[in-house]
Amino acid sequence: MATEDSACAVAHGADDSHAGTRTLVAVFASPVAEFLLRYGEDLGYRTLLFEPDPSRAVPGVKVAAELPDLDEDTDVVVTDHHRPELGAALRDVLARPVRWAGVMGNPRHEGPHVAALRSLGVAEADIARVHRPIGLDIGSRRPAEIAIATLAGLIADRNGRPGGFFGR
Repeated sequence: MATEDSACAVAHGADDSHAGTRTLVAVFASPVAEFLLRYGEDLGYRTLLFEPDPSRAVPGVKVAAELPDLDEDTDVVVTDHHRPELGAALRDVLARPVRWAGVMGNPRHEGPHVAALRSLGVAEADIARVHRPIGLDIGSRRPAEIAIATLAGLIADRNGRPGGFFGR
């Protein structure tokens, strides 16, 4: 009689050892943020949208106008790098012991978060903690695809894996 491998138990829903311990915070309301939070919840994350502008609240999504306490089991994804609050929001994220912080954007250009954080006096070591680009390189173009690539990248990072297909 063959013994089932632990991956089979997970596939059949027998392992929920990470349920409720991970937090995913999307910073700024956007279509990508909506998918990140929806899919993140399905993946067992506690989810939250940090949106300082109450007029941009998303119906049906838990929204915080102020950044809550974040711990070392929190992943933070900034989904709009054009917002004027970018520097202050990211500075406040980096002041907490978050596990991972990233900003969406084109990897061919320095992200606007770098100048914004420098202007606020954030240390270079903290600026270097910010991941950009975010997610696995799957050629995503749509908000749902960007969210999937981002979440896959977060899962790979948590598991110490590079992402991609096995054996390639």
